[in-house]
Order: sequence, then structure tokens, then C-alpha cells
Amino acid sequence: MGKTYERIEGRLRAFIEQQPVFFTATAPLSGDGTVNLSPKGLKGSLAVLDERTVAYLDFAGSNAETIAHLRENGRITLMWCAFQGPPNIVRVHGRGEPVFRDDPRFPGLLARFPEIDPTQHGLRAIIVVHADLVRDTCGFAVPFMAYEADRDLHGKRFAREDDASLNTYFENKEHVATSIDGLPGLPLPLPPAPPSAA
Repeated sequence: MGKTYERIEGRLRAFIEQQPVFFTATAPLSGDGTVNLSPKGLKGSLAVLDERTVAYLDFAGSNAETIAHLRENGRITLMWCAFQGPPNIVRVHGRGEPVFRDDPRFPGLLARFPEIDPTQHGLRAIIVVHADLVRDTCGFAVPFMAYEADRDLHGKRFAREDDASLNTYFENKEHVATSIDGLPGLPLPLPPAPPSAA
């Protein structure tokens, strides 16, 4: 049976930090807007900041739906599934915000991700999520699957970019500056990377 928790601590925190992949879900306020669901990976790209706050690195990609939805309404759900070991699903429902590279908080947040070289992945924001509701459920129907390794394709692709070329890449993608539904997405031109990420 599922349970509700007031804090991300102990067993819950350990479970979240051990998972190699998690999922994010957001949606616009419009009833006919596009719901977005995204898988997130790369070891070290998620951090539990405190007992009610998690954050993850938002890397270069061909859209920015999560950023757009968070800028409009802040609603987000994160989900982790146990694909090995005892069955479990953990969801964090909360309010999120994208912290962009020119935000004074950015360098301090980035320091919480020591395993990641941000210059290799086109880091464009850090998503900070404040939990309103933390739940776990059984996960009995989630299959066993073995984690082998992170793919190196994303790092290889975006390590070739500097700030100028990354900005051009984003400008040429239809749904980065604006979402599928026309909401403001990633602010462009892209702010330069802070010294700690250069």
C-alpha cells in the first residue's frame, strides 16, 4: 500500500539517489495544452538538496517543455521506479523553477553536482523542485531491468559546443524558446556560462 511522507530522508532519500533514471511530468494551465513527460538520466545529475527539495541539471535538447511549463505555473511531478531489488515507486509532487545560468544562485547550486562536467552537456538551467507531497507505492508491475551504463552520446554531442554555438543551436530549434503550445521557454540569447562552469 502507498504511503505519504513529510520529508525526503532515510530510506526514501537513499532510494532516490540510487536510481539511474527518473521521470518528470509537467503541463500547461490550458486544459487542451500538451502534457509533457520526460526521462532523465546521467549519473550525478540529480541532487537531494534537503528534506523537501531536489534539483536536477537541465541539459541541451531539442525542446524546453518542462522549462516553459514551470515558468507558467510551477507544477511538476518527479517519479523514480525500482527496476532492480524490491519493488517501489516514489513520486515527489511539488513546485519547480528553472534557475538559469545568469541567476546568482546558479554557481552555488551547480556545486551540488560534483560528478558532472557541465561543459560537456550544454547545461542551460538547474531545475529546483520544492516538494508539496511525497508518496511511494508498490511498483509490483514494474519489470526487472538491468542498468548497464550511461550513454556517452549526449556528452560527445554537446562537448563540441561553446556558448555562441549552443545559442545558435537553441535558436534553430522550434520548441526551445517557446513551447509546443506557444509558452515562453528557454530565454535566449543564452546567458554565458558562469566561471565555475567554463
